[in-house]
Amino acid sequence: MEDECQVRLREKLSRLPSRPGVYLMKDGKGRIIYVGKALDLKKRVSSYFRKTGHKDLKTAILIEKIEDFDTILTTTEKEGLILESNLIKKHRPRYNVVLRDDKRYPSLRLDRNSPYPNLTIVRKIKKDGALYFGPFASAHSVRETLKFIHRTFKIRKCRDRVPKRRARPCLNYQMGLCLGPCSLPVDPALYATVVDEVIMFLKGRMPELIKSIREKMEAAAARQDFEAAAAHRDRLFAVQQTLEKQVVTSTDFQDRDVLGIARKGRAALIMGFFIRGGLLLGDRPFYFKDSVANDAELVSSFLKQYYQNAPFVPKEILLPAAPEDQRLLEEWLSELKGEKVKIILPKRGEKAMLLHMAEENAGKSLEEHLSAAMAEETVLERLQKRLGLSRRPERIECFDLSNIAGTESVGGMVVFERGKPVPQAYRKYRIKTAPGADDYAMLREVLMRRYKKADTETPLPDLLMVDGGRGQLSVAIATLRQSGLYESFDLIGIAKKDRKQGETEDKVYRPGRKNPINFKKDTDLLLFLQRIRDEAHRHVITYHRKRRLISSRRSVLEEIPGIGSRRKQRLLKHFGSLKRIKAASFEELCAVPGMTRQAAQNLFETLKCNEHNEQG
Repeated sequence: MEDECQVRLREKLSRLPSRPGVYLMKDGKGRIIYVGKALDLKKRVSSYFRKTGHKDLKTAILIEKIEDFDTILTTTEKEGLILESNLIKKHRPRYNVVLRDDKRYPSLRLDRNSPYPNLTIVRKIKKDGALYFGPFASAHSVRETLKFIHRTFKIRKCRDRVPKRRARPCLNYQMGLCLGPCSLPVDPALYATVVDEVIMFLKGRMPELIKSIREKMEAAAARQDFEAAAAHRDRLFAVQQTLEKQVVTSTDFQDRDVLGIARKGRAALIMGFFIRGGLLLGDRPFYFKDSVANDAELVSSFLKQYYQNAPFVPKEILLPAAPEDQRLLEEWLSELKGEKVKIILPKRGEKAMLLHMAEENAGKSLEEHLSAAMAEETVLERLQKRLGLSRRPERIECFDLSNIAGTESVGGMVVFERGKPVPQAYRKYRIKTAPGADDYAMLREVLMRRYKKADTETPLPDLLMVDGGRGQLSVAIATLRQSGLYESFDLIGIAKKDRKQGETEDKVYRPGRKNPINFKKDTDLLLFLQRIRDEAHRHVITYHRKRRLISSRRSVLEEIPGIGSRRKQRLLKHFGSLKRIKAASFEELCAVPGMTRQAAQNLFETLKCNEHNEQG
């Protein structure tokens, strides 16, 4: 006899059209566990429910989990490909290959719509018409690249989109490192040539850049402008030195990405080599902790998710396995780039050697990832044993408070999962009811707001940490008992050492224990807990400073006749800070939208009077 679920699935299958689209597989709780696309939805989705054995691991696992599905029709298969990628990023299904968000990787942004473009470091690539270079493997590498550019090319260093007018040029101009568009009438065409050189450098067009600089040097020497020729010579020398440090990977000077795969169990890693103009500009690993996809699906999912918002698409992509829908992917990538893009599976020659090198590096990087993961597991297991916890502390939540003389009191929570911080799970609390000078009352309020009821969207911790000694720990125990959660997870308090008492290390307290825990030789475990406590302190102090800044702005501006909340907001938006408002002239204050001359006069006189009193 068929159960109700099977009958319902059979009825839905019978109504499926033989058209392109996307399907979303769901488990018994209604969670989306897999997203796929198909040229023929009826044929593809029905294949999951046939009695015949499924060879691949992913399908076999899915069959056991699927209890419902939804479908979305698309006009073409290519539309389905794009929709599939967007839905995977949105829902992050358990059995899809999900590429981690690139927000934590820095890139360089150059806005050519600005009259005098500059470079800024960003962590999110937007479709705003600007040029993006990266993402870079680390913050250090992007800073070093930016430092070289600022030292070598006369592009402006100030961060404003449009350079603010200055009475005289800054120190960078005087050192010969900037053309000074903030105060001098710099020809935009001249500045554009500097920007073009920077773009060539960031795109790896070294031979082209060297040729351009050499031609400018020779032209300056021919017209006997020896100072300009010397400047070009120095820039040429700097670029040539950088070129010598880069690895030449091919003789055809093509732009290509090379993707090598390594696997161990269900862990997989893709190593990307990014080659521009025949030079290896960088590499980056993409780690997938638990993947049941085969190589074809792995590279297919990677291509769709990575290149959808990538700042650059190369002419060639070298792969170790043919992706699903290779022809369709090539068409889609070609549309993104605006010219033909090839997916190549090299078997011999120079390209095969590049692929082999990427795969070797993928294997090495995967071993490092697995070793680091194993070390993290060991730390958590040792911490559980040393603290006598009821479970391994996979998720740790730590709370801290901050106030000055009871004003602008705030609390903060940081979260560590599997030994690593999870910034998106951090929380900030503005104290609402507790007296600002009463740390115990503040802690009670923050804990009650976090744990007053079971939150289905936010998981409970395995270990709760409070910054403080036995007093704070007692407050946490009483609060959790009141919330009915005292038995739900473990609890510790961490207090700083008292040097006056001769203490040599911070103290960690557990409920029901009078003396702090002795870590003996496990000092690394204490350092781990201190790192979490210090991160909570940094988080809450940052929030407290922000609240104080808002408060100071409000108190200074809103006490002035004629300056209400709307004018205050317009002033801050126009000038950017209270310091700049104080430095503004009367006419500049009058130019703010919505500002009357009387209100500007009141503001100008009050700020000048306050400044005089402060100096006196």
